[in-house]
Amino acid sequence: MVRKLFQHVSEAPTNPAAGREKVLFDVEDLYKGPVAVQTEAGFRTPLDEKLRQSYFWIVNQAIISPHYDIEFNEGQPQSFVFGDQKSILTLPTGQSYSSFILVPLLNLAVRRRCLLIGGPGRGKTSIATLMGILAGYSIKDVRRAIQHGQPQMTISDLLGNPLPADLVNARSMDGITISWRKWLSMKVKIIDEYNRIPTRTQSALLTVLGDNYAEILDQIYECPPAAWYLTANDDAGGGTYQVIEALKDRIDVVVRCLNFNTRFLYQLLARVEEGIRPEEAVPRQIIFSEEELDRMHDEVLQVEVPIDVRRRIEFFASQFEFCEQAGVQFEYKTKDTIKLAGQDYHLIAAKDTGRDKLKDPGVQTQNGLSVRSLLTLLTFVKALAYFRGNQAVTLDDVVQIIPFVLHDKLVQDPESAFFQQHAMDTFRLDRLSWIRHLFVLACKEYDRLNLDRDDPVTALMEEFDRGLDSVTEADARARLVRIERLLNEWAKGRKLYGHIYDDLVYLKYLHQRYTNYLTWLTWKN
Repeated sequence: MVRKLFQHVSEAPTNPAAGREKVLFDVEDLYKGPVAVQTEAGFRTPLDEKLRQSYFWIVNQAIISPHYDIEFNEGQPQSFVFGDQKSILTLPTGQSYSSFILVPLLNLAVRRRCLLIGGPGRGKTSIATLMGILAGYSIKDVRRAIQHGQPQMTISDLLGNPLPADLVNARSMDGITISWRKWLSMKVKIIDEYNRIPTRTQSALLTVLGDNYAEILDQIYECPPAAWYLTANDDAGGGTYQVIEALKDRIDVVVRCLNFNTRFLYQLLARVEEGIRPEEAVPRQIIFSEEELDRMHDEVLQVEVPIDVRRRIEFFASQFEFCEQAGVQFEYKTKDTIKLAGQDYHLIAAKDTGRDKLKDPGVQTQNGLSVRSLLTLLTFVKALAYFRGNQAVTLDDVVQIIPFVLHDKLVQDPESAFFQQHAMDTFRLDRLSWIRHLFVLACKEYDRLNLDRDDPVTALMEEFDRGLDSVTEADARARLVRIERLLNEWAKGRKLYGHIYDDLVYLKYLHQRYTNYLTWLTWKN
């Protein structure tokens, strides 16, 4: 009976509310033969549906994870308060998910780099192994391809070795043949306990992980795009070796492996008695072919990010980099200037007396967001919307996925006045809830400022993006005057916050573009 349950796959549709287009008949299918028409045009499972079936098989049959921490609501949810600390339990009214299962699955769809953190025996390697099997590899190949971090690991252990005969007989580097490790060619790559790898070997791993190629003795091996899964027992720098900053920065999304709920001990007992291991019982119908993985990646990228959602992401991201005391020239007033100067951030930030340090999100972090972080965020919000069967990203998608993307990207300032408040000190420990709280607060501030309806910078931006082909000299001068008037208006008593700083830098950029255009018009005439 237990073995039969492991082969059960949820019937479609797993999400009846999914709004993606169904597979339609195409006239080209007539030329593929009757069998091809039947499988491809008539009965082919849409890839987002297959992805959901994979999720529900894992969460219901394979990995015991009752933690539905990615919550969606279709109506007002019920909440219950427990304990002296007034802990709130919320019952979502929409289809919700376990991050430990969903985020690695989304990582498989978009071929990025996922870090799984948690204590020993929490299922980190198991979920990574399942991702390799879903990608079409055998259980034997996946297990043999796992790179186990250990203090003696060399670059040759990680990447491969030159053939001994070539080393003796070669007259140049080009004559040396490298026996590359098989895992480099796989589309799912697993590095177990990556923080136990020596620093020098981490640098070689960085090249593979960041640039998709390996190098030994001037020989290059080009790796295919892959979904990466790295594991660590904690995210506080633990392990045999400190993880180099560049390697840690390349990680796109971080997932915490939550505790085992003892109410499910009976399921563990059944597996022991039946001798069943989930990774050895994956149903064939939820395994993706290489072509399906490529097509699914392309479909994810086609999901739309509506302008109202994009603007709120922009507003949120603009909060953190600005630091008024960091520089003299306007463009250098950033936290990055402090870091590059090797100065103590707290000593510089303490001089700031103009902003509300309890409400301004920018004073809660010691850094801003990189371009890589924002690219990753846009990719994963598309992936989550795709998984839910939608053709456009919603604000709820961003709220739910953003903590996992920015988990290691935003560095908390524990000395900030925000964390000194009694009700907020727990956010020092719970980084996921802290990041989600930051985004929700930013959205509320965005709505308070009525920026959807009253945003002069957006109006100027849209005007400029229509192009300069038909803009006359008089039009360009008029636009310059509008920019200067707006800057003059904002200069009257307005405190500087991160989102205003970004707008001011953009307005200077826009002013310079029109100035250059006028110079060109003068030369042309």
